[in-house]
Amino acid sequence: MASRARVRAPELIGRGGWLNTGGTDLTLTDLRGRIVILDFWTFCCVNCLHVLDELRELEEKHRDTVVIVGVHSPKFVHEAEHQAVVDAVERYEVHHPVLDDPELATWKSYAVRAWPTLVVIDPEGYVVAQHAGEGHAHALETLVGQLEAEHAAKGTLRRGDGPYVPPEPVPTELRFPGKALVLPGGTFLVSDTTRHQLVELAADGESVVRRIGAGERGLTDGTSERARFSEPQGLALLPDGTVAVADTVNHALRRYDPATGEVTTLAGTGRQWWRGSPTEGPAREVDLSSPWDVAWFAGRLWIAMAGVHQLWTYDPEAGTVRAAAGTTNEGLVDGPAEEAWFAQPSGLAATEDRLWIADSETSAVRYVERDGKGFTVRTAVGTGLFDFGLRDGAADQALLQHPLGVTALPDGSVAISDTYNHALRRYDPATGEVSTLATDLREPSGAVLADGDIVVVESARHRLTRLRLPEEAVRVEAVAHRTQRAATGIAPGTLRLDVVFQAPEGQKLDTRYGPSTRLLVSSTPPELLAGGDGAGTDLSRELVLTEGVTEGVLHVSAMAASCDNDPANEYPACHVHQQDWGVPVRITEGGANRLPLVLAGMDD
Repeated sequence: MASRARVRAPELIGRGGWLNTGGTDLTLTDLRGRIVILDFWTFCCVNCLHVLDELRELEEKHRDTVVIVGVHSPKFVHEAEHQAVVDAVERYEVHHPVLDDPELATWKSYAVRAWPTLVVIDPEGYVVAQHAGEGHAHALETLVGQLEAEHAAKGTLRRGDGPYVPPEPVPTELRFPGKALVLPGGTFLVSDTTRHQLVELAADGESVVRRIGAGERGLTDGTSERARFSEPQGLALLPDGTVAVADTVNHALRRYDPATGEVTTLAGTGRQWWRGSPTEGPAREVDLSSPWDVAWFAGRLWIAMAGVHQLWTYDPEAGTVRAAAGTTNEGLVDGPAEEAWFAQPSGLAATEDRLWIADSETSAVRYVERDGKGFTVRTAVGTGLFDFGLRDGAADQALLQHPLGVTALPDGSVAISDTYNHALRRYDPATGEVSTLATDLREPSGAVLADGDIVVVESARHRLTRLRLPEEAVRVEAVAHRTQRAATGIAPGTLRLDVVFQAPEGQKLDTRYGPSTRLLVSSTPPELLAGGDGAGTDLSRELVLTEGVTEGVLHVSAMAASCDNDPANEYPACHVHQQDWGVPVRITEGGANRLPLVLAGMDD
């Protein structure tokens, strides 16, 4: 086994304390003898949620030797609230200890730069690997096997039960519901996300009529008792009277027939889409990535594909899917649909001429409208990945915080489920103004109209809440925020960008069909870079900084593909590693002239 740098792991510190440990505070000394995997995550981040799912199999297989520790490191102000972290740990079925680190103390001590990042600590307390982004499950499995063998031989491996203590279950009719739909008969269909079910509620929004799904995670078609979902979210009526379901963690589109109770699969393979996979074709043969909401618009079912920052469409007559808007780059860029950038689109609402979008990571409301033969994307509210808050007024100054839902209102305005502000907001295209309709909601994630009222999905209160639509919005105190990550000081002139990627042991870069790496660099504002932006295949690049621009954000997207290094195997298993970074920078004399970003391995 190759020798590794010996870097002692810093202690785990977080003001919010520990979850899933039965009230016990953990230290690295307590974990000595175990292989520890630190998962730096935040619950707004869909890539972090992907990694939680990637880790489930490894966590179960190596339960007696591996301890996964989630280090919750918030981006948004709401994510620094302790109860919000408690809710997220239950919502996403996190079955390992979690350190609540609202001030990013442990994030900083490990020099983490991106969500998600995984750090591996060996049984003697040394950091041996770091991986940013998704797609590292196979590399971790290989490394864990090597560490188990190495430390079993040295006598430094300690087996046994881990420190995870599950919380007590709470009985409620719904558990972290995601979206709702009014069925033609006046009842409500709700995605009961954490329980992996759909629930039909009576017109009162409380009484359970029936449950659809076995209530266990899985991808199974059949009767309402037998079918299985995995964290379903968005719902939309199709022209034939059936309901399309965004089955988020299954990376699939399902159909529920209220008349028969049958559940079938419309689109997706159950596998997550990776860069290079097909973006159109027969619906059951094309991979999807965390579909979060669905809406019928312009003769198609539109899908908010949160996992790849795009909008896709499903054509029920042809039985096909295709990418319709977005490049897969994360950010806020308007223009022709195929050139636009999104950031975790999570809510959709259709009118005759517009498709409204809750673009959660940019804290924005966007829309798609016809433009000649194609579609154009425009922004109504929001400025980008790093500005958010609670501010009413003119749309170009108004602020939201990670909205997950939009609802078209009868007067042509749009209600916004402003999730992390615990508020229902309103954008009026006629006046260009944003106002607040209601506050004191708990993580509203969607809303529907019913009998002249608006019924809000209060996800973190596990219920539907009926509100009167007021003629005038209430006034609220304005608050503005920026993402709290400290800016990296860099020197003026030229900056060396190095994306560090070391293929896992037993693998090599896959160059059979050309370059196996990809690097895309851009900046906010665009004027920050005088040179070095754009796409290429080299993971290192010289960036030229514009004289006179003193701060901004570097957007870096990297991908590397590696395959098993076995010449005798004609069809080696291959794995894609990818990550997007948004690095706030400040240009200052004496700053760094090199920026290393670790995709996989160690920056030596």
